[in-house]
Amino acid sequence: MKKLFSVFTLLTLSLILAACGGEESSNASGEGDGEGNGNKEITIGYFPNINHVAGMVAEEKDLYSETLPDGTKVNYQYFPDGSAFMTALETGDIQGGLVGPGPAMNHFTSGAKINVVAAGSTGGTVIMARNGADITTPEDMPGKTFISPRVGCTHDVQFETMMKEEYGITSSRIDGQMKHVTGKPATYASLFKSGKVDVATVPEPWASSIEEEGTGKVLVDTPNVAFGETLPAAVFVTSQDLVKNNPDMVDNLVEAHKKATTFIQDNPDEAKSIASKKIKEITDQELSQSVIDNAWERIDFTYEVEEKTLQDFANSSYELGFLEEKPNLEGLVDTSFLD
Repeated sequence: MKKLFSVFTLLTLSLILAACGGEESSNASGEGDGEGNGNKEITIGYFPNINHVAGMVAEEKDLYSETLPDGTKVNYQYFPDGSAFMTALETGDIQGGLVGPGPAMNHFTSGAKINVVAAGSTGGTVIMARNGADITTPEDMPGKTFISPRVGCTHDVQFETMMKEEYGITSSRIDGQMKHVTGKPATYASLFKSGKVDVATVPEPWASSIEEEGTGKVLVDTPNVAFGETLPAAVFVTSQDLVKNNPDMVDNLVEAHKKATTFIQDNPDEAKSIASKKIKEITDQELSQSVIDNAWERIDFTYEVEEKTLQDFANSSYELGFLEEKPNLEGLVDTSFLD
């Protein structure tokens, strides 16, 4: 199936990425879509992270064309962070895809009409310390600067939850002792090298890349980060309008996503090759086989999702001041398409 691409800026390297966009926009609500209608167009979004390999595999193997009605045009768009992804979903620029649970929950509690219909992966968050920053344990963090992709993103909440609960240390955002800045994970190695940040809460494969480059070391590995092995590192989301008005399409999207996840589980070596190729294509950064292999060990690829885990994570977001009201995620997760 032919994929149409438009320009989308992702990284600070002035990199131009291939993203989606045709002359005709997709129907975000799905209203008017008829089963078997071959004139429709959808756009799927994801990030160039190892946690989002299911999106890469689905694109490379053209799996959505196997489950959607014949003639459906499938586009792909790549995102630098969850906020940009969620904005695109809410405006109808994309119809679904993979995003971190943090942005999904934050937008849902702010009134966004979305549903989490599957998970993408768990694990993959690593806390890295810059070489030469005089940090040997998290207790050395007061007065230091840490970086995350966005304020309140999944990796930020995981790090700040761990720091507060385990060490009683909080960020300056809530009158604490750690300075917080944000930036794209692919740039963390260079920021470590320049000494601009001391600690990073890093999604794979960028943690393994930092290890290999030698600019930083693992401070806290995945199992010991808050929600490190239980929280979905990526969730598949779509709009409630699409769920209500075109459940057949959502069923098709989830089926393709399940096929991609199963492929990863059954064919890890080929899935690694696909991930390496797509990350190079999207970010212009080539990862070694050892980086991919190391990152893979920290991640479990699964489409199963538990609402309770997401609720516990959302409660932490509230306790850290990322959410103004205590969240109620009832209605966010819809596992009926998995069942």
